[in-house]
Amino acid sequence: MVLPRPPLNEVFPMPRAPRQRSGTPLPVKIAIGALAVLLVGAPFVPRGDDDDDGAVRPSASGEAPELDAATAGTSAITPVAQREIDRVVAQGATVGRTLTARATPALLAQTQVRCADFEGQRYCLHSGWTTDTPDEVVSGVIDAARQESARRTTNTVNTGDADLLTTLRRSAALSPAARAAADRAELTAAARSVAKVWLLRHQIQGVPLPEGFLEEHPEVTVPAAAKSTAGATASPTASPTAVTAPTDKTNQDYPQNKWILDYKKVAEQTVTYYCGPTSMQMIAWNWSGTRKSQSYWADRLGTTSNGSAISDLVRVTNASTGWDRKAYAGPYIVLDIKDFSYRQWMLLTMRHIVDYRAPLILHPILHKEFYPYLDDDASGHFQVGRGYNKRGDKANLVSYFEPWNQQRFDPSEPYIARLQNRSAYKSYRANLAHFQHNIGV
Repeated sequence: MVLPRPPLNEVFPMPRAPRQRSGTPLPVKIAIGALAVLLVGAPFVPRGDDDDDGAVRPSASGEAPELDAATAGTSAITPVAQREIDRVVAQGATVGRTLTARATPALLAQTQVRCADFEGQRYCLHSGWTTDTPDEVVSGVIDAARQESARRTTNTVNTGDADLLTTLRRSAALSPAARAAADRAELTAAARSVAKVWLLRHQIQGVPLPEGFLEEHPEVTVPAAAKSTAGATASPTASPTAVTAPTDKTNQDYPQNKWILDYKKVAEQTVTYYCGPTSMQMIAWNWSGTRKSQSYWADRLGTTSNGSAISDLVRVTNASTGWDRKAYAGPYIVLDIKDFSYRQWMLLTMRHIVDYRAPLILHPILHKEFYPYLDDDASGHFQVGRGYNKRGDKANLVSYFEPWNQQRFDPSEPYIARLQNRSAYKSYRANLAHFQHNIGV
């Protein structure tokens, strides 16, 4: 069979393969039942190949001219953050002593989706960073569980995005001690990424930064690629003041098109529910230059026949690649985009590609209304974001690696190419239509 070529020529010039980088993924063999052991057994180790030469420091006027191109490395765990972690973990020990995987969806959500406040940003266990209230997050999980039950009565294909209820049941099946250890590890990882969350909210949505933010977060830096194009800055002072004005970088400030990753380092999923392992395979392969099997990544993600969780893709990206370094994206996070406009979503995409030079973990619902190459509606899904094209009067495009090829599992259905350049607005809508409405950045 002759497979159709992806429609590239009219959209993106063919990129050269990037230079190989050092940073071989650390092999860590786990079993699904040892989830807590994995999380606790991989303590935070600061990356030794980064320095603070690009640190953003406030000027005499209180402004940081380079802040629009800044990223954030790993944040320190402050005493306040540690107390918050301890509080949420203790809360779980109180309400979850008799919890089992057979509990009702409402009980699973109410006892396990608990939220922490880190410097004014809300992180909810098993869900990610959000601007929703804790009650809204729990209600959303319960509603999603009902929708998932309805979906299972239809013939919707599961391409491998684990529903949140499955994740909660897996956690509930752990012993109380193992569950508490897993919760502590997740909350600690969240607290270490708080500077990045604040920075993204500021850069993308114009949320004012807290007073003293730059002084308290020296891990905020400007990547070398962005700094080389930055203008002159005012002299730093010893007494920083608040940075309250939104940054000025807008969609118009980014180049017309940009792409990263090697289009030859792609793969289609070999199992119907392997969109997570296959996306992880492509992300890691494009970092290290070494192709590891999809089953290798399924082990590390804890993938089951229900699929993989976005929180696990973020965790493994941080643990097994260098895309989380300060010179690139900083620590990956699960970010709720429910309150993002299309322009903000597009700005986040361009920022990730141009300023971070790092892939996005796209998390859409795989429906025909958003992806015309589909023969049937499918489940939630993962794709690897790697570029965009602003086409003036024409609709913007996003470029991504698509792991799903329906023809592999049903020869009567049309072939789907790995490299896709499709409507950015439809990708945004597909992301928003997913019940978790979040993204890995």
